[in-house]
Amino acid sequence: MRNSLAPAAEHAISVFCLGRRQWEEGGAPRGLDRAAVAFLRAQGFDAGLGKVGFAPGANGSLGAALFGLGAEAEPDPFLPGKLPGLLPPGCYRLEDWPGDQQLAVIAFLLGAYRFDRYRARRDAGPRLAPPPGVDRAGVLRIAESVALGRDLINTPANDMGPKELAAAALAVAKQYRATAKVVVGDDLLKDGFPLAHAVGRGSSRAPRLVDIRFGAASHPKVTLVGKGVVFDTGGLDIKPPAGMLLMKKDMGGAAAALAAARMIMDAKLPVRLRVLLPIVENAVGGDSFRPGDILKSRKGLTVEIGNTDAEGRLILADALAAADEESPDLLIDFATLTGAARVALGPDLPPFYTRSEELAAAIARAGERVNDPVWRLPLWRPYAAMLDSKIADTNNVSSGAFAGSITAALFLSRFVEKAREWAHFDIFGWTPVARSGRPEGGEPQAARLVHALIEQRCAHEWARSSSAEKSLRRPRARQ
Repeated sequence: MRNSLAPAAEHAISVFCLGRRQWEEGGAPRGLDRAAVAFLRAQGFDAGLGKVGFAPGANGSLGAALFGLGAEAEPDPFLPGKLPGLLPPGCYRLEDWPGDQQLAVIAFLLGAYRFDRYRARRDAGPRLAPPPGVDRAGVLRIAESVALGRDLINTPANDMGPKELAAAALAVAKQYRATAKVVVGDDLLKDGFPLAHAVGRGSSRAPRLVDIRFGAASHPKVTLVGKGVVFDTGGLDIKPPAGMLLMKKDMGGAAAALAAARMIMDAKLPVRLRVLLPIVENAVGGDSFRPGDILKSRKGLTVEIGNTDAEGRLILADALAAADEESPDLLIDFATLTGAARVALGPDLPPFYTRSEELAAAIARAGERVNDPVWRLPLWRPYAAMLDSKIADTNNVSSGAFAGSITAALFLSRFVEKAREWAHFDIFGWTPVARSGRPEGGEPQAARLVHALIEQRCAHEWARSSSAEKSLRRPRARQ
């Protein structure tokens, strides 16, 4: 990512942004002479959305480029993310972009991402010189954190097992001098994570739980939980072959939580951050948990296993219960949890759930502000009856085929009682068709949103609350 961001002082070729109407009416960017404009028109450049035209410079070099905005009054904030795939190598500067400059640079960097771990050849791409006023450290923080999440999701399960995913989390913790603990194998039973142990015990690769802590104890408590199923066969309720093709991405929740945590720690936000990552492989083996088993959770609730392919909510249940014991101010979990969420909203728009109207509004605003969209679905209490079990406190799946994402969220809600606010994101974790700033492949959805949400709260709500508490503790002046 750093290689795609040039020093601001470096000589850069201008990339002028303009709409179709302006171009059709004879308007041309400043600095382009008539010959260059004529050359562009001769090429057939029409300022269509996302199209690029090139104008010659001195001695046959590239003089400038034009980037079409089409007829859009407000183009996609991530449209500049198309440029890394359209421009030849060189240094460029975006001119006349009508949207947020910071977001445009982030889009360019995210569009420049390539997963090339398994390729011998790595081609150099174009670089962008940030315009004045852009926070260079801020855009790199976000782009590099998203790249981390994408790399983790894109890496196949033979190289991204429980041990490797835990090591990646520990590397981030070490980078920011956070404390970290890893509970492995049968120690999960000793430490009170029986559901995570049950899901992971069928694999030859031991399950584990990573617990990271960062920041001063006096700061607001923020806990992030991420589902880390490095590969999901479905267990004994095995998936069909087509259903397993993308199951390396089933640890996308852990990748999103880790990406968001890295942004928070890199920005040194004044929070007491905790990250809990239950990491397992849901494999078929002689010790695999079975349909019909009754398992006891950390919280004490017993769970009847209606389907071993609904394993993510089980490992999250233990982690959420552990997080809830500390009564955090904000508890957020990320999980590639249900196909039902994709049926309802598609791959690009993850649903989220929360009991708090205030938090729901803040999440929606943050997602819109940073172009990390989500959509609220209801925690519809009447559907909780679908999870009833005749012989246990709850079943891990519903009794019908409807409202799968909602019933999964309702299952998780049973393990969250003390947190002041809680939100659950049912992400897809994957971009199936490349879009501006989002190459095909892994995507830690909602990570940028959560960073923006917490940054906003640190600057406003929690800052005011902290000031009020200090005022109450301050001794009164003598009369």
